[in-house]
Amino acid sequence: MPIYEYLCNSCGAEKEHLQKINDAPITACPVCGSSNYTKLISAAGFQLKGSGWYVTDFKNNKAKQTDSQSTTKESAQPAPAATPDVTTSKESSTVPATTVD
Repeated sequence: MPIYEYLCNSCGAEKEHLQKINDAPITACPVCGSSNYTKLISAAGFQLKGSGWYVTDFKNNKAKQTDSQSTTKESAQPAPAATPDVTTSKESSTVPATTVD
């Protein structure tokens, strides 16, 4: 369940509440009872744990990055141009029509 931050605009009290996502926002301040209690927008804080995440698998993997960069540079070089064995011209590619009399 996420933790939501609330602020009372009357008394200035700030409080965190553990609520379900689909719960209605709390409207009454638990300190002064005012109805000026509003939900604040805040960044979510979470940490990824376990295998399969960037932090555990790729973050400190500099050796693999340098190896993969050198192989991609080698594969990115263009191959030498091959000389064609057979040259084709416009005349040899067209076949004249023959008629039978």
